[in-house]
Amino acid sequence: MLTTARLELRCVALEDAAFLLRLLNEPSWLENIGDRGVRSPADAERYIRDTVQAPYRSLGYGMYVVALKAGGPPIGVCGLVKRDFLPGPDLGFALLPEFVGCGYAAEAARAVMGHAQHTLGIARLYAIVKRGNQRSVKVLGGLGFRHQGLPAIPQANEVELYVTT
Repeated sequence: MLTTARLELRCVALEDAAFLLRLLNEPSWLENIGDRGVRSPADAERYIRDTVQAPYRSLGYGMYVVALKAGGPPIGVCGLVKRDFLPGPDLGFALLPEFVGCGYAAEAARAVMGHAQHTLGIARLYAIVKRGNQRSVKVLGGLGFRHQGLPAIPQANEVELYVTT
């Protein structure tokens, strides 16, 4: 679907269940994003069908698998999530630990941001970051996001809101 110098981003398929099972149970995912209750391959397939693929049909966007180019393995996810409490889509990204710190998150996010603006006509994006997640804050800063404050949600004391300028 989207390509960069080093990456390919594509829609999540049921065949990605084993990869998502691992990613969603990484300590960094659990700490910074939250427990999605995915504990088995069957749970991962259900999560893909019900949570990841449904927005493709209803919104025309969602989260995408990030893989190394030339048929390389999946290394993470990046995409857009529609949240009821935000006026526009939320940019999200997560990588397997062995691929963190290589610039892949920013590279994938730039591709998603370009797609949002040029193909989907979405001018402003938001991002929600758990307090203390300085890696994500640094990536967002490099992408042109600015701190907006606390979102109006129940867990607002745990997260910060960022928005594109």
